[in-house]
Amino acid sequence: MENREYARILHETADLMEIAGDDGFRIRSYRNGASTIEGYPERIADILANPEAKITDVPGIGKGLAAVLGEIDKRGSCERRDELLQKFPPAALDFLKIQGLGPKSIALLFENFQVKTIDELEQLCKDQKLRTLPRMGAKLEEKVLRGIAQMREHSGRFHLNFADNAANEMMGYIKELGGLEIVAAAGSLRRGKETIGDVDLLVTGANAAAVLDRVTQHPRVHEVLGRGVNKTSVRVGREGLQIDVRALDHESFGAAMQYFTGSKEHNVALRQRALRMGLTLNEYGLFRLDDNTRVAGETEEGVYQALGLDWIPPELRENQGEIELAEAHQLPKLLEQGDIQGDLHMHTTATDGRATLEEMALAAKALGYGYIAITDHSKAQSMNFGLDEKRVVEFAETVRKVNERGDLGIRVFSGLECDILKDGALDIEWDALAALDVVIASVHSHMNLEADAMTERLLKTLECPHVTALGHPTGRLLLHREPFPFNFDKVADEAVRRGVALEINSSPERLDLSATHVRTAKAKGAKFIVSTDAHHPKHLDNMRYGILTARRGGLTAADVLNTVPAEAFAKTLRH
Repeated sequence: MENREYARILHETADLMEIAGDDGFRIRSYRNGASTIEGYPERIADILANPEAKITDVPGIGKGLAAVLGEIDKRGSCERRDELLQKFPPAALDFLKIQGLGPKSIALLFENFQVKTIDELEQLCKDQKLRTLPRMGAKLEEKVLRGIAQMREHSGRFHLNFADNAANEMMGYIKELGGLEIVAAAGSLRRGKETIGDVDLLVTGANAAAVLDRVTQHPRVHEVLGRGVNKTSVRVGREGLQIDVRALDHESFGAAMQYFTGSKEHNVALRQRALRMGLTLNEYGLFRLDDNTRVAGETEEGVYQALGLDWIPPELRENQGEIELAEAHQLPKLLEQGDIQGDLHMHTTATDGRATLEEMALAAKALGYGYIAITDHSKAQSMNFGLDEKRVVEFAETVRKVNERGDLGIRVFSGLECDILKDGALDIEWDALAALDVVIASVHSHMNLEADAMTERLLKTLECPHVTALGHPTGRLLLHREPFPFNFDKVADEAVRRGVALEINSSPERLDLSATHVRTAKAKGAKFIVSTDAHHPKHLDNMRYGILTARRGGLTAADVLNTVPAEAFAKTLRH
């Protein structure tokens, strides 16, 4: 089992315990344990399997949770979870995925209506019976119905990092066979889409055909969906992610890579272009219509060149004007990992992070960064020990002394992720914010406002002269919470006017802004930061997912503030 699986089971158990009204301290213990495990650099399974290691050495894991983890390791569940799943309907865990419903609301539903399925809950809302319960009304019924529709729409989709990790694990396993030339991922994973339905892997080489049998023997495969002459399809892990592996001839690899990368809309446009040129394009190659002579197919570059185009980066292949740019040789030089000079959004043990300032700084330095900004939470996040004005000013002084010492070998900017209150005010006084280098203003509450009210809220926030960037600007949580409604064009225009950057939050659960919003804001002249929102040194690696999103939005290094050295970045700050 991977750490995320232990964490998921602990989170689920905590949710079920909250529905049951269990002790709050015990619930927090499970949640804190889950958060620790999710970001822990070592595999929990390896620690449990090592007789010389102690799981209680992991911060936040006491004897009670150690025993629970041992149970999970042996049978994929734990006693308290099993008890509650017997007490509540099997769909209880699905109810928790519906936006608008929390554990307390679900407890009321079970107590008053004995609902057992999502379909029954849906009918309850349609019959307008939900509003008869305390603190529930017509708006909640509408929200739950939307949440059910979204959950069904998201069913069978996975976060980008989950699919990426699964693909890399399978590719590593495949390469162990030897005798292979190329093993590569295609599909929406290669295009960097924010959520993934299934994974496409392409293989060439002398042993390509043998790979199709080897894939079925992978230890995490629990179902073989099909084994054909050129393709094997399997499901892996408890989550059931589908992986399709195709064995290809060398001469067709480029055409197949182009075809299976997509998108569908991009491919249709390319095929139409080929037809206009007297050619036909498919996964086997590019051929002349009159005599079926092969024109290209061995490499992607060759396919695009034969169609009179520059090679188009996979992230841009959405038929959003990229073909016309490729024809005119005007494709942008997209942002790359090596362009990023610093990470501007991260948390430490001062609030809800899992590492100290020094540990985060050294981890960033090891990645080659020249600077970071520590942006712990502000006081509205009381459950996360958010900083008040006094602690904010003290923190700024602490960072000044750290930089004067210079022993970390990396520059640290003092910062804060400052909560945007319901009326658009920031929860820290401006005088205290003035002491900081970087202020990221974020919405963490009251996300159910009407669009006009949310728009005015964000516009008021932008009036503060100390705000550097809007953090995760649409508030979405992929596969869990839709963006809150607001006039994005109006807010982006005002951010440009006031010199406030927009964050591309690289957390795979957010990837906020979306590529569509990035394109819109870039056209208005917006500047961006790409940052990780890291709560553990391991999370700093998520930068690559934010970069993929930035690339999908057409960003270059010049569009992103944290692509310049520390001194140059300091000059871009508003105060």
